[in-house]
Amino acid sequence: QVQLVESGGGLVQPGGSLRLSCAASGFTFSNYVMRWYRQAPGKERELVAGITSGSNIPNYAGSVKGRFTISRDNAKNTVYLQMNSLKSEDTAVYYCNAYSIWNRNDYWGQGTQVTVSS
Repeated sequence: QVQLVESGGGLVQPGGSLRLSCAASGFTFSNYVMRWYRQAPGKERELVAGITSGSNIPNYAGSVKGRFTISRDNAKNTVYLQMNSLKSEDTAVYYCNAYSIWNRNDYWGQGTQVTVSS
């Protein structure tokens, strides 16, 4: 069955770094656009970063551009989100998403908590 399993979340001080991982299984990972979303308490889920299939072109929300880096390893069926210079406003549950532009399959992970606090 399809699985997306996030890891790497935790508590970090402002200015610190975390690296999130999302391990995928049950579908052809290399054919899917991979995205990271986040949802803070009381707020709607928002797109943080995405990376295309094939060309591996990244894109970012304006609020994280220059601080976050998305990457993927198709050999390991894993997508990463390197988060640097973290701010308190980055505190949220981070979700991994896989989307196929061909058949519109849309898969979600269970989320991992990121808390930025001193």
